[in-house]
Amino acid sequence: MGTVNRLLDSKGRDVLSVSADTPVYDALKEMEDRAMGSSLILEDGKLVGIITERDCTRKVVLEDKDIHQMKVRDIMSTDLATILPDESLEECMRLITANRIRHLPVVDENGEVGGVVSIGDVVKYLVTEKEFVIKNLENYITGTGM
Repeated sequence: MGTVNRLLDSKGRDVLSVSADTPVYDALKEMEDRAMGSSLILEDGKLVGIITERDCTRKVVLEDKDIHQMKVRDIMSTDLATILPDESLEECMRLITANRIRHLPVVDENGEVGGVVSIGDVVKYLVTEKEFVIKNLENYITGTGM
């Protein structure tokens, strides 16, 4: 099984970040424009929170709040699970499942953000990895492609 670092190498390390004072609408618009399901909140380069499309739905839309008036700080999650870049994808899946989250920030030993992985990223990577192994086994068995 691969590592978080290898997954980030294949999917990219792009991270969307906004300040805690950003209006929720602006953060959500930026997530939509960049096709990302989450945004990190950084202060002085350090991770202090995360918001997701799901947070916006639950904490703004379903509570009938004004998406233009609410700030990211009003809805961001601050009790964050994170993972180190050299951890296994098995550990990544364990953290995502145990914390019932969909997006997991990747943070190194110095607190530097190196990316975000989603459950979808992990599943896609693992499926691709398994398909590669299966194809190689098929080629080995049939004696083709060598």
